Amino acid sequence: MNIGIIGGTDGLGKTLVYYFRDEFNVYITGTDHKKGRAVAQELGVNYIESNAGLANISDLLVISVPIQHTSNVIREVAPFMKSGSLMVDVTSVKEEPLKTMKEVLPENVEYIPTHPVFGPRTTRLDNQVIVLTADKKGKWYDKVYNYLASKNMRVIETTAEKHDFMMSIVQVLTHFSFISTASAIEKLKVDLTESEDYESPIYNLMIDMIARIVAQNPYLTYNIQSMNNNGPKIRNTFAEAVIELRDVINNKDEDEFVNIAIKATKHMGDITNALGRSDKAISALSYEYTYLNNSIGQEVGLKHIYSGKIHVGTLESIDNKTAVLRNGTKVKKLRIANIRILLPRELYEWKLENSNKITSSISCVFPKNVHVETIQNTVMNINNIIDISLTDAYTGPQIADDFISLTFEVISLEKDAIEDVKNLFTGFGGVIR
Repeated sequence: MNIGIIGGTDGLGKTLVYYFRDEFNVYITGTDHKKGRAVAQELGVNYIESNAGLANISDLLVISVPIQHTSNVIREVAPFMKSGSLMVDVTSVKEEPLKTMKEVLPENVEYIPTHPVFGPRTTRLDNQVIVLTADKKGKWYDKVYNYLASKNMRVIETTAEKHDFMMSIVQVLTHFSFISTASAIEKLKVDLTESEDYESPIYNLMIDMIARIVAQNPYLTYNIQSMNNNGPKIRNTFAEAVIELRDVINNKDEDEFVNIAIKATKHMGDITNALGRSDKAISALSYEYTYLNNSIGQEVGLKHIYSGKIHVGTLESIDNKTAVLRNGTKVKKLRIANIRILLPRELYEWKLENSNKITSSISCVFPKNVHVETIQNTVMNINNIIDISLTDAYTGPQIADDFISLTFEVISLEKDAIEDVKNLFTGFGGVIR
């Protein structure tokens, strides 16, 4: 099946390429053809300069362009869609795209306005939300639904109107309040680096979430605000709530402040679950820092959560933000916020694939009643040992009557592990030859 992505060179469109390219024939377009060809080559997909040409060959066409251009692109390519094909869009506002698709697409072309409720930085589809807002279901609908469900996504089916209202809470209200807070911090000329000395874990998480929203493409954020029909009501209600709360505090009206806070808390729903989730986030941050602190001087593996690159070495030091890793003469500084600590098994498997193996033959004289299998099983419990096999057993004139010389081939990831094996052999009563 051919999947075309208009806008596949950037943002969410580019992210979708990663998900589709192993299963389908993927074609992309972009506004900058030089960049588009480079991206297509990098990702191992096809580049087409014409949106109309892409529509003409696509079984499924994805519109992934800025919100303000979505309807125009739909109109541009509608006449060129293949008979029996499907069009979807991935914008965060659904009423306008649905209206346009309904108006301009031929009867023999199906359409499903969708909203993947995640950003370009998302690396996995598991448990991610995607909303489908089709006003009618054709032959493609079940195929799309089942495909998304097979990826363990949370699929929500609703109307475009209901979607846009819910997103006015999920996006318009939260983005507006977060950006307002960030703007207030800027106007107050607060040094956030200095404030870290006074921060609680909750403050730290809040600042991180605000920064995550503020750091998004401001043009996209503006269009989310301006193109949702519910936006004016949402922003006006927020402003009224802020002014009301300000006046209550300025007037020293404690009773009314408590009344507002209690009403707001009750309306938040399951506070216990909210506390549990935030406690988990705080515990995860604390555990990570404690684990790293206890690992100073030891070998660790750290995976960059965006690039996927794994760094292995001796952890020299950490501070609140940075882990310093040494591998031979190379020193790497990594932001703790951007890394995941590899589990011991993950680190071992990475080293199996990426490290040079050391093979050593070790001969040792043991009492004849030694249990070879026990020796081998114990050796395999030593860190960085890959394999051990018995290659020779010798009882010649140089060996006392009650003893036997055993030679083992040991494969290891580290030289120190070979020395650990020799020490283990002597612990079993052996003498290295």
